[in-house]
Amino acid sequence: MGRFDFYVLALSWSPGYCEASGRKSRQCGSGSGLGFVVHGLWPQLEQGYPSFCEPSGRFVPSTAIGEASGLFPDDNLARYQWRKHGSCSGESPSAYFKAVRQARDLVRIPDSFKALHDRSQVLPSEIERAFMSVNPGLRPDMIAVSCRRRILQEVRICLDKDLRGFRRCPEVDRDGCRAGEIAVPALR
Repeated sequence: MGRFDFYVLALSWSPGYCEASGRKSRQCGSGSGLGFVVHGLWPQLEQGYPSFCEPSGRFVPSTAIGEASGLFPDDNLARYQWRKHGSCSGESPSAYFKAVRQARDLVRIPDSFKALHDRSQVLPSEIERAFMSVNPGLRPDMIAVSCRRRILQEVRICLDKDLRGFRRCPEVDRDGCRAGEIAVPALR
């Protein structure tokens, strides 16, 4: 296994990502219906994180991309996440994507985000509380909300290296959104 202390599961709020980035991808198209999608599973150190660990990390076999099916909004993001973060996990691409699926399956998305048809304004702490209410054992020092231009971008949840549960991550928590109320764009 790679040299790192824990994982961060980054779940991107697709409507917020699309609004803040101005991208015109399939993910951002009207009617995509995408809410929280996997941005990545990132090996982390107590301070900082490793990235682009293996030069051989450039190639991702199509069978490994099959492991990522339905997790990422597109295959290119899956490939990039393998190169930047997965190559630091000490796992093969296929094993890394299985770990991504295991991490994603561990985290429940609050129902309030599954059918969000109206834009809302909330405090980052309210988003954290919504996740904590449906994920027993998740505490405020194990989760961070990320925002850009006062728009929800993603939720980052810290997980044990063995992906069996949540864990404290002071640095990730400190890097969370410090804005007051932020916009949560509706599903597209």
